[in-house]
This record gives sequence, structure tokens and C-alpha cells, in this order.
Amino acid sequence: MRGTPLDRRTVLRGMAAATAAGLAGCGLLGPGGGENTTLSPPGNYEALQRVDPDYPIYGEPLPEVSVAAPLRGRDVSTREFVGDRHVLVTFAYTRCGSICPALTSNLVQVQADAAERGYGDDVALLVVTFDPAYDTAERFEQFCRDRGADVAADNWFALRPESEARVQEVVVEAFGHPFQENPGEGMPWIHNPLLVFANARGYVERSYTNEVPDPATVLDDVRAVVE
Repeated sequence: MRGTPLDRRTVLRGMAAATAAGLAGCGLLGPGGGENTTLSPPGNYEALQRVDPDYPIYGEPLPEVSVAAPLRGRDVSTREFVGDRHVLVTFAYTRCGSICPALTSNLVQVQADAAERGYGDDVALLVVTFDPAYDTAERFEQFCRDRGADVAADNWFALRPESEARVQEVVVEAFGHPFQENPGEGMPWIHNPLLVFANARGYVERSYTNEVPDPATVLDDVRAVVE
């Protein structure tokens, strides 16, 4: 499956331009995210800018999509938390035996740390399946429970696009996260890890990709932004 990443970049650039126009004279924009971000640019930021990846890198607006959250009985927008909560978004499917459990566990550790340190109301943790044909609401909920998530907490959102076409729009086109079928034995889908962390202003602080991030690194970044 392959989307049209140019559409995603065009939308994000339009959002950034609109935000810049709305904030003109407020001193909130600068190179590489400026005062819209708390963390410094990632070490490979200039190289990533030259490559211009499909996923948001740093200082870009968090992509906006609405996805069904069966446990909530409603659709959840990735940007409904702007002005209120920092957001972590990752993508997984229940038949994945490698990076998907690890990515979800990263969010679980943030959830546990937030409960311990008292910032649970300051974060929203979104896990999106891209295998809705197999991942029923019940299966996906159990997958999150098995990773240790408190799925009843009001900061945990298990999101399930209702169709393959909607998966394409949400995962591939909006977030620039391609994946492909694996016709051999084993896991049915192949994809690289992606975990996007955006601050409460709605701007991306980090996108962890290419490999599953060290949970300690993610926790350090989240704590730095929350505090």
C-alpha cells in the first residue's frame, strides 16, 4: 500500500503558513520550530530536511485526522488536544511480533511515568492499528492490555480506522508512514517504526523512526516538554 506523501506535505505546509499568518507579530515562530518547540532540533535535523521525509520531522504541525476510538464510542482527532495535552502517536497491529509491541510499550511506559509523576492529564497516548480487517476493537484492546496499558484511563486511545481506504488516508497519506503486505509466512505487514511526539501547542517535537526508540530517551523528552 502506498499513499501520496506530497499531499501530506502540502497540507502541513499550508497549516504552518496559516499558523504563521495568525501569529504574525507574536514572536512565536522561528527557524526549525522556534518557540513552538521546547526540545532542540534532533541531531540529524539538517540531513533530514535535505531528504524531506514523508513523516513530520520537527517543528511541523501535528497532522490532523479523526479516527474511531471504539472504547470511547466516538471519533478522536489527533489535534483535539491542542492547547491542552501533549500527544504521542504510534502505529501498530496485533499480529506484529516485533516492533509493534515495543512501540506500544513505549507509550505504556509514558503512561506509567505520567501516573507516578502526576502529569497524566497532560498527555494523550494514541495507538493506531493499520490492520482493521483483523484487529477488531476487542483484539486491539486486548493487545494494548497485554502491553500493560491502562485502557480505561482517560489518556489512552486505541484508534481503529474503519476500512483499508481510511487506513491509507490516516497512516500513509496524513502521517507519511508507508507499509506493505508480506505475502510470506510470519507477519502479514512490513513497516518501519514511527512514534510521533507533539507538544500541547500542536507542533512536533520528535519523530522517532528507523528503529524503536529507547524508552528512556522518550521519557526524557516527554518530561522535558511537560516540565
